[in-house]
Amino acid sequence: MIPRLDAPGHTPAWQTALARGFSSVEALLEHLGIRPQQTLPAMAAAFPLRVPRGFVARMEPGNIDDPLLRQVLPVADENTIHPDYACDPLAEQQAMPAPGLLHKYHGRALLTLTGACAVHCRYCFRRHFPYSEANPLGTRRDQAIDYLRTQPEIGELILSGGDPLSLPDTRLSELASQLAGIGHLHTLRIHTRLPVVLPERVDAPLLDWLSQVPQRVVMVLHCNHPNEINAAVRDAMQDLQRAGILLLNQSVLLRQINDNADTLARLSEKLLQAGILPYYLHQLDRVQGAAHFAVDDDTACTLMDTLHARLPGYLVPRLVRELPGQPGKSPLWPQ
Repeated sequence: MIPRLDAPGHTPAWQTALARGFSSVEALLEHLGIRPQQTLPAMAAAFPLRVPRGFVARMEPGNIDDPLLRQVLPVADENTIHPDYACDPLAEQQAMPAPGLLHKYHGRALLTLTGACAVHCRYCFRRHFPYSEANPLGTRRDQAIDYLRTQPEIGELILSGGDPLSLPDTRLSELASQLAGIGHLHTLRIHTRLPVVLPERVDAPLLDWLSQVPQRVVMVLHCNHPNEINAAVRDAMQDLQRAGILLLNQSVLLRQINDNADTLARLSEKLLQAGILPYYLHQLDRVQGAAHFAVDDDTACTLMDTLHARLPGYLVPRLVRELPGQPGKSPLWPQ
């Protein structure tokens, strides 16, 4: 049995840091010494800015084109409607046998545990996802658990969101206790950005319940640029490794952020220094509001050619695109 954690009345340090994050474009730009530009109230209401102060501290003051800032700053291009972009670009709502449970691929299922994140990335493919209707926690959790019990071919469960680590450890450990009773689940995979943007999240309560999970635990982090990795992130990764967790990274190829070979090579090298292996380099999911981040496939493959020539094979991520209805990620390189 995985114990309950977080004594009542105690607020973990990571939650305090999360609450102190920026949610105002004007306040963020003022903090960075950048003259505020035109605000976008309609867009901000639908998908508001959110970014932790520790992540902002890694941005270059005065630089509106800082690659970390560009990932989180709302811009007017988000209001442009593109006919080949959609609110549900991966058709996830068509692959949901229970609220919040996605079963798209053989042997794997995914739970969207929450819509909350520590940071709102402007290219997020679930920025329009109906989290309130597709929430597998609370009274709906039993539906998802019952489905998993009746599907013996599912050996790996992915916890996703939003960001699953934005939930308190008490709720996550309770869910882990239920999952521990499903014998055919041999792997628990956690997709998260929190240990990168908010390394305070990797604390003793998190490590305690993770170390007691009977399944193999894999953590797939989300880091797009080498400037995201600092000493605090490296320390957090070391703690996760000590708990026996396999660390992988998936990035999104983003125009004017990481779409050059030097940046991607440095990212792979800094990931390795932090104990993380590059896993995927995703072509942008075509979600409405993110078209200005797109990089064409020819450019992406040219970048991969350069990475292949420069890096050892284990540091070259797989360039992929996810397409609705396919049995897995579609590799784009080698062509």
